[in-house]
Amino acid sequence: MSIGNRFDGLTEFAETVRAGSFSAAAAALGITASAVGKSVSRLEARLGTKLLHRTTRSLTLTNEGEAYLAACMNVLDELESAEGTIAVGRSVPVGRVRIDLPGAFGRRHVLPTVLDLSRLHPRLDLSVTFSERLVDIFAEGTDVAVRIGELRDDTGLVARRLGSQRLVICASPSYLAENGVPRDEAELLERDCIGGIRRDQRMSWLMKSKDGSTFMQEVKGRHEFNDGMAMVDAVLAGCGLSQLPTWLVGEHLRSGALVPVLEQHAGAEMPIHVVWPQSRYVKPKLRVLIDALVQVARLDNSGFHP
Repeated sequence: MSIGNRFDGLTEFAETVRAGSFSAAAAALGITASAVGKSVSRLEARLGTKLLHRTTRSLTLTNEGEAYLAACMNVLDELESAEGTIAVGRSVPVGRVRIDLPGAFGRRHVLPTVLDLSRLHPRLDLSVTFSERLVDIFAEGTDVAVRIGELRDDTGLVARRLGSQRLVICASPSYLAENGVPRDEAELLERDCIGGIRRDQRMSWLMKSKDGSTFMQEVKGRHEFNDGMAMVDAVLAGCGLSQLPTWLVGEHLRSGALVPVLEQHAGAEMPIHVVWPQSRYVKPKLRVLIDALVQVARLDNSGFHP
């Protein structure tokens, strides 16, 4: 098979998935829907497997299609980056960068930097997702992610520490007036506690001992949310106690709308890293983003504690 044939259909396949239909992909590529469909069919025939499930109403990826899409995006991104570099005669950020960020933290402390980069580099395109789950960078075609918490042993990923977030347990004055102030961590097994969604796991909080070591304390998880701001709203409404990062509740602690409790166990921290797939060559579009995050993390009031 010639090198040229290996690339036949990649663009049509990737654009079809992005656009959601052959007709939408055709409009974006400036060809007919029939031509797009035939190109994808030839690609499937060459690979010997179905990439898309076709119905009269929708197109969905097969398992093989999901894996092949990630590979296609890497190939197309490399070509786009190389063409952009040759066109301008130097290494500049060119092409689409796919970024995954933690919800509330990403919106408040990372997104402004990302948007500034897009204005500074007009050929840098963004695809940004916000989630509290641990995305599979390789399976989902993510270029770079910001993660809060201890890193797993992810083979094939590079990580750079940006800082940490400090945690505090707090509640509203109305909740404490009605239920009393907890005196020790064991009481959290009997209190209404608010936390993030933990599928098939008991809710537990990271606490600090007098000797500086940390431990996980199981708590009674009454309310669960997959969004940090929703958790803050629930605590402000007097629905219970919660452990939250200081960057998220600092203003409420200063105003008295929230009150810290169990301060003898306060001060636990969770590391924040930027991670990306390991490669011999880091593309300019990734390098400029990583460098910008490292730089902003060093600033005061950035949300990243050193």
